[in-house]
Amino acid sequence: MPKLAANLSTLFAELPFLERYEAAASCGFHLVECQFPYAVPADAIRDKLDRLGLAQVLINAPPGDAGRGERGLAAVPGRQADFRAGIELALRYAKRLGAPRVHVMAGLQTQGVPLADCLDVFVDNVAWAADCFAESGIDVMLEPINTKVDVPGYVLHSTADAVDCIRRVSRPNVKLQYDVYHMQIMEGDLARSIEHLLPVIGHIQIADNPGRHEPGTGEIHFPWLLAQLDVLGYAGVVGCEYVPVGDTREGLTWARPWL
Repeated sequence: MPKLAANLSTLFAELPFLERYEAAASCGFHLVECQFPYAVPADAIRDKLDRLGLAQVLINAPPGDAGRGERGLAAVPGRQADFRAGIELALRYAKRLGAPRVHVMAGLQTQGVPLADCLDVFVDNVAWAADCFAESGIDVMLEPINTKVDVPGYVLHSTADAVDCIRRVSRPNVKLQYDVYHMQIMEGDLARSIEHLLPVIGHIQIADNPGRHEPGTGEIHFPWLLAQLDVLGYAGVVGCEYVPVGDTREGLTWARPWL
């Protein structure tokens, strides 16, 4: 059966950061992921994980200046120094938290720069990050994000480009982060797509569409899709990265068979 992880950044966004770990544990989760843990000391997070018996399965690398709308720096020309500083910070946190995966965000296409050139920068930066993480056994995750609804202008928005970048980087610890919500919007045909991409998938995230809410609120038939992951032999983690319609705990009725 799929192993579910609570995304602390979406399921419990209303709570102070460290309280989100307690909320996840109280809901029955044993695995957690989050986007940006950097405002809280890594030692404080490590203490929460240990006391609650939780495992951190994923964090994001710093996105750049979020206040200015930056959504990652890996594909942004001229920002290599800032990108590397962010990767060094992410490495320190991932090692302290025991997180085996770090999502490296591509960022927005720079005005006037062809997409192909941005992807070249992305490949070079990801290769550097992969080498940094390899010694600690940490995987670099590349996630295509939809440009139709949530992040217009995001550089990495198709699985084809992501797979091509993985091929070009040519590092065994660079893998695909497949977000069901984003790929339903951009490509559809989820089951066949996941089956085709399974050799390069290192992590899966879920939310229903439209709305990015919990399974059962939209058009995706999650009971079948999650069962299909078993059929396909997916042995990884499924991160619940959705925005609850109401109370998080009440909205988890769909997850009971997997918790």
